[in-house]
Amino acid sequence: MVKVDGYQIPDDYYVWKKTHTWAKIEGDLVKVGLTDVGAKAAGKIILIRIRPKGTKVAQGKPIAVAESAKWVGKIESPVSGEIVEVNEEVAKNPGLISEDPYGKGWIVVIKPSNLKEDLKKLIKGSEAAEWYKEEIERLLG
Repeated sequence: MVKVDGYQIPDDYYVWKKTHTWAKIEGDLVKVGLTDVGAKAAGKIILIRIRPKGTKVAQGKPIAVAESAKWVGKIESPVSGEIVEVNEEVAKNPGLISEDPYGKGWIVVIKPSNLKEDLKKLIKGSEAAEWYKEEIERLLG
């Protein structure tokens, strides 16, 4: 687990740096959520519109649109593929993203279509300490 200034990212997760989404490989599927720094920068999310199961997404394209009191923005997919599961608990209670970003706050599960290539554009959690430190300063400084 990489820990920087009270924030953390699991070693075995991958991060799409542009929008702070994480990818956790689980067998032949990828669970996706928002990093704790991304969640903190957004503020408590009060509304989320998640793309439905069966939607095909490309790396860097939105899987959801979220809104907090201080931010409205797209949550981008770290991998290309098809959404095979949507976290209905997060759809009902988007605050879970901020409260438990790496646990109950996951957003979707994707069946990847180009994982090997997509991973080349992500940073592994175990290698993210310096980048995470810079992002904490930039976003939350």
